[in-house]
Amino acid sequence: MRERKSVAVLTGISGTTSATVGTLLELYRFPQLTFGPFDLILSDASKFPSLYQMAPKDTTLAIAIVSLLLHFSWNWVGLLISQDENGLWILPELREEMSKNRVCIAFEEVVPVRTLSEISRLMVIYYEINKSSANVSIIYGDNEFLLELMLYFEQFLITGKVCIINSSWDLTMRSRYFILGSFHVPLIFSHHFADIAGFTDFIRAVNPSKYPEDFYLARFWFLSFNCSQNESECVTWVNCPYDASLEWLPGQVFDMTMSEESYNIYNAVYAVAQALHEVLLDQTEEQTMENRIGTVPSPAQLHPFLKNIQFHNPVGAQVVLDDKRKVEAEYDIVNIWSLPEGLEFKAKIGKFSPYAPHGHQLSVSENMIEWGLRTTKTPHSVCSESCGTGFRKSLQEGKAACCFDCTPCSENEIANGTDVEQCVKCPDRQYANTEKNQCLLRAASFLAYGDPLGIALVCMALCLSTLTAVVLGVFVKNQDTPIVKANNRALSYILLISLIFCFLCSLLFIGRPNTPSCILQQTTFGVVFTVAVSTVLAKTVTVVLAFKTTFLGRRMRWLLVSGAPNFIIPICTLIQVILCALWLGISPPFIDIDAHSEHGHIIILCNKGSLMGFYCVLGYMSSLALASFTVAFLARNLPDTFNEAKFLTFSMLLFCSVWLTFLPVYHSAKGKLMVAVEVFSILASGAGLLGCIFAPKCYIILLRPERNSLRTFRDNIHIMSHKLS
Repeated sequence: MRERKSVAVLTGISGTTSATVGTLLELYRFPQLTFGPFDLILSDASKFPSLYQMAPKDTTLAIAIVSLLLHFSWNWVGLLISQDENGLWILPELREEMSKNRVCIAFEEVVPVRTLSEISRLMVIYYEINKSSANVSIIYGDNEFLLELMLYFEQFLITGKVCIINSSWDLTMRSRYFILGSFHVPLIFSHHFADIAGFTDFIRAVNPSKYPEDFYLARFWFLSFNCSQNESECVTWVNCPYDASLEWLPGQVFDMTMSEESYNIYNAVYAVAQALHEVLLDQTEEQTMENRIGTVPSPAQLHPFLKNIQFHNPVGAQVVLDDKRKVEAEYDIVNIWSLPEGLEFKAKIGKFSPYAPHGHQLSVSENMIEWGLRTTKTPHSVCSESCGTGFRKSLQEGKAACCFDCTPCSENEIANGTDVEQCVKCPDRQYANTEKNQCLLRAASFLAYGDPLGIALVCMALCLSTLTAVVLGVFVKNQDTPIVKANNRALSYILLISLIFCFLCSLLFIGRPNTPSCILQQTTFGVVFTVAVSTVLAKTVTVVLAFKTTFLGRRMRWLLVSGAPNFIIPICTLIQVILCALWLGISPPFIDIDAHSEHGHIIILCNKGSLMGFYCVLGYMSSLALASFTVAFLARNLPDTFNEAKFLTFSMLLFCSVWLTFLPVYHSAKGKLMVAVEVFSILASGAGLLGCIFAPKCYIILLRPERNSLRTFRDNIHIMSHKLS
């Protein structure tokens, strides 16, 4: 370092070396410019106020690396970080960015530099990498760290792994240890810079005769071009080719393209020249007439200018030496191709620019990537395979968020994307298809007249109502015969008419429900059936009174003649009407939908509103039936000729059995079957009353008319009276 000519010092790649030299240079406030990677230790202005780093800061490196992971859908990644200031800075940056983008860490090794000399520790790291299911590892460190790590690991065949590296280490030195196809997919993030015009021509023209003071160039020349068979301290050029050029050397020995370090040196020289130029301009303005002779500026004078310097180099890139004002770095993504005979080629396969719009910051040419020997497929690095449509992610206990099981969506839920965390429930009027990836519109379903079940029930209702009308016609035609008179002609007419309405009211339950039909269904059913059952009760009481008047005298005869049993019908019916009115006033039936009973259909039905009201109506009707059954059962042994108590008993037994069976079946049925069960119960109980009470009478009227005569009637009375006496 010549005192009168040197105004600044360029120091090399190693941050440790630069720090050591910087401590010495700081004693003289000598400007020091480093052309190696940006080092956080060297950025401490309190320790190194005279040091300037030419490399850009890696503030967006973590974002760039994670963007590449996301591009290839790699979410299961290992970390191998050097335990120095830079490594401890990048580690939380990577963790945060990976966490935001749901990329998980398969393993994490923070390696002290001194550990690289400990075989046992290195074996542990090697085992961790090799056993991991992660096929992608991020390796971060300075050049020395990376070189030593590669030197060790490439002696072991760690196959099938992709390495994302933060620095393009010296390819010449690396090639000595590279085993073809071992660490086979290196993807290197290097700082982007434009090609310097004329640089290749400059390198092509370099030779020791132009730079006789460069001992290292001379020795490299001497060894590379076989100038002598014997290595000696004395360099001679007798056997060197006259027109030798560095261009002759293979790429793995000497790379003619500008490296990142060369680019930083280029900018450093320009920066010093720019600062020196500004110092000289400043001195020229301040020179006095007495001191016209210019002097070489002292190194310390350059600091104010170097700190504030900002210019664009010949290729248009902005150069700033102040760490606080440095621009964010752009990155080239480099892939090393393995060529025959151990040759290699660095191929630029992508770029990351923080200045591009979001979503377009990363560009990758996948077809240019050499993934490894005998494969063209992109490596896969996930803890768990993606969950397809119709499945949701279910995290595995105690493992990272990227490790999960795929669980099918529940009933009527869908997942129309991959790796969804929660299935989405379909709306009530829609249902999930078989694949559970789409909600389809449910078809409206109800007990329609066109359904087979609806057709059957309508036919039953019409047939039974017609049959009842025929029976009524038979009774009207034969109204003056003894059997019709003996069974209380008026009550029989009321019962037959009420049964016709009972059968017809079942039609209100069939068809698309609406508010009026929902209200009429239950109230009509309750009132009409109450009339029928109360009529049966009145008939039963009439039979008992008719028998009692024969043996007990005037009071019983008065009750029978006055028609007192007939008042049972309006009284009982009025009570039922009041119950129905209360039901409609408190919580009337309404239209409801059932989206769960039948897959793919939404069932429209009538909701009872108040179940208590429905059960009160049904319970009251059942109590009337039970009362009729009890009275008829007690009168079952009365004389046969004028006694229909046995038939009434059986009809009420059948009626009660139907509705007792109805309750559990109704509650276990779903959708349209609930309606069908209720309709069938109405028809079955009505048919029971019709068959048990009127079938024997029709049999006598139509098939045994000789028994339907006054003489036979009197003979039977005489015989029965004789037996009883």
